[in-house]
Amino acid sequence: MPILYHHWLSPAARFVRVLMIEKRMEFALRIEKEWERRPAFLTLNPAGEVPVLVMDDGKAFSGVMAIAEYLEELAPEPALLLGSSEDRYEARRLSGWFHTKLGSEVTRHLVSEKLFKRFLGMGEPDSESIRCASHNLKIHLKYISFLMERRHYLAGGMFTMADAAAAAHISVADYFGDILWEEWPEVKEWYVRVKSRKSVRSLLKDRITGLAPPKHYSQLDF
Repeated sequence: MPILYHHWLSPAARFVRVLMIEKRMEFALRIEKEWERRPAFLTLNPAGEVPVLVMDDGKAFSGVMAIAEYLEELAPEPALLLGSSEDRYEARRLSGWFHTKLGSEVTRHLVSEKLFKRFLGMGEPDSESIRCASHNLKIHLKYISFLMERRHYLAGGMFTMADAAAAAHISVADYFGDILWEEWPEVKEWYVRVKSRKSVRSLLKDRITGLAPPKHYSQLDF
């Protein structure tokens, strides 16, 4: 059975989990504390980052969007890149947006400051980084609102890997209680819709001992 190396609040690993469940692929999860820099893990991915997907033949795949494209070719149905060339471009563009721009401006700071430093004691939390992430999060929520005023899902009429990418990052921010949902009704409507999917519900079962999410975190209608 394929093994997916991940850690609790890695948006990139959450994204790959959603894709694999959507594609009805069986796999096992293995926690990797990437900050420990295990030599065996670095052999699988010299970048030292999750996700890493190890297939039954022992081949290891890394790089979040490279894994996504690999899965799309390996299990083309159900497709998560849909429609015309332009439609598929839009799904790829948005997936990249969430993993690079939202990831670097929001979730990377939240995980670093609120999980690694504050909870795991891996340094002194930087309040300025937290404030910056909070400010940037509002900009990204505004962009999602803009998209949802025009579309049923982020890239068009159907669920694609763009929604999976956004849900992976939004679920991390929501774990920390950083989204005031009453201020973002369009985003909430989209998230409720996405939350109803088995693939996303699986993420919401994750818990870090001693660091509980808000009560609404795993509720499908909140």
